[in-house]
Amino acid sequence: MAAAEISNIIKVGIADMNIVKSPGFIRTSGLGSCVGVVIYDLNKEIAGLAHVMLPDSSLSKGESINKAKYADTAVPELLELLKQAGACPALLKAKLAGGAQMFQFSNGNELLRIGPRNVEAVKQQLERLQIPVLSEDTGGNSGRTIEFDPKQGILNIRTVNKGVMDI
Repeated sequence: MAAAEISNIIKVGIADMNIVKSPGFIRTSGLGSCVGVVIYDLNKEIAGLAHVMLPDSSLSKGESINKAKYADTAVPELLELLKQAGACPALLKAKLAGGAQMFQFSNGNELLRIGPRNVEAVKQQLERLQIPVLSEDTGGNSGRTIEFDPKQGILNIRTVNKGVMDI
């Protein structure tokens, strides 16, 4: 592969967020019950990705919180990063992946449904900020790795034992 063909891939860790401009890509892996939320502006070819672990920062203990860790703080923070980088808020769209129910619990305890609660919390924030969700691959019980191309607006999803798809 020629050096010019090697694309710049920004890696986002668990409870982390970042942004990328074309021709780069942005990727996160290890999405089990976590949700990968991509917010992007196709006109500016810019995207942000947050790897959300938990639905609500009120669960946080301590003085300072990691804003990328919680849906209620990660989504607004990601929006701010995108605006600072030149994205147009009115043109932003979102795609989601993850939110799996990784373990089966027989007692049906709502607190243990972290994956579905993460998806719901992310969607609430996006709706509040008037960012439409164009597509998603959420739920199930398999882990995912996602990679987003801000030039094409394509989210590539690799799901454990299920293969690859683009949304």
